[in-house]
Amino acid sequence: MKLKIAVQKSGRLFEDSIRLLKECGIELNNGLNSLRTEAVNFPLEILFLRDDDIPQYVADSVADIGIVGENVMLEKDKAIDVIERLGFGKCRLSVAVPKAENYDTRDWLNNKKIATSYPNILSSFLTNNKIKAEIHEISGSVEIAPGIGLADAICDLVSTGSTLMQNGLIETEVILKSEAVLVSNNNLDESKTALLNRLLFRIQAVKKSRKHKYIMLNAPNERISEISDILPGMKSPSILPLIKEGWSSIHSVVQEDDFWDIIESLKDKGAEGILVLPIEKMII
Repeated sequence: MKLKIAVQKSGRLFEDSIRLLKECGIELNNGLNSLRTEAVNFPLEILFLRDDDIPQYVADSVADIGIVGENVMLEKDKAIDVIERLGFGKCRLSVAVPKAENYDTRDWLNNKKIATSYPNILSSFLTNNKIKAEIHEISGSVEIAPGIGLADAICDLVSTGSTLMQNGLIETEVILKSEAVLVSNNNLDESKTALLNRLLFRIQAVKKSRKHKYIMLNAPNERISEISDILPGMKSPSILPLIKEGWSSIHSVVQEDDFWDIIESLKDKGAEGILVLPIEKMII
C-alpha cells in the first residue's frame, strides 16, 4: 500500500515541494524528469502533474493527496480538503490597472473589461462587491492585456510586483493571499489515512523547525533567573554548570520572529558567547 501524492511537475512550487519531501527524510528515486516516481524509504508514490490538474486528480482519487497553490485549489473548486498550510509559494491574487488611470475605489471597475486566468475567483469578488464587469479569460501573459487593448484591467498573481511595473500597471485590490497547501480527497481508507498522518507528522516537525532557533550562551550564575525569564524554551531552558566557577551554560529554543529582540535582551543581561544554530527537525 502506497500513498499517492501529486506535485507540480514544473513551475514555482516544484522545487519547494521536492525540498519539503526531502527534509521529511523521504528519499526519491532518480526519476524527477519522469511523470511518476517512488520513494525509496517511505510508502509514497509521486505523480508530477500540471498544477491546474492537481485538484481534479485528487478529487477523482487518482492521487490521494497533493501539493498545490491555494489560488488554484479555490479556482478549480473541487471536493478536496486542505490538510496543512505549507508556508511556501506565497503570493497574492490582485487587480491591477494602468498607472495612468485615476483608480479611487472599486467602483472604477464597473462596466470595465478585466483579463484573468482566474475567472471563478474574480467573479465571486465582483459579485460580493456588487460590481458589474466583463471577464476575459486568458491562459497566460495576462499583464499585457491592457497594453494591447484587450482589457481595461487585469486580475493576476503578484509576488514582487516587478512584472506589473514593467507593463505600466499598478496593484489596486488584493483579492486573495495564497500559499502552497497540502490537500486530500475525501475517500481515504484507514490504511492511507494512517500513512497521511505519518507524513503530516514529519511535515509539521519540519515546519516548526523553520520557525525556531537553538541558542546556547554562557552567563554568570547570579543572572540565570533574569535570563531564564527571557528564554522560555520548549518547556524551560537547560542549564549546565561550566568549569569556570560562578558561570553556567544556558540552552534554549526561541521563535524566529522574536529572535533579534531576545538576543539584544540577553546581551543586556550579561550573556556571553552566544551561539545560534538552525534546527533540522522539531518534534513536540
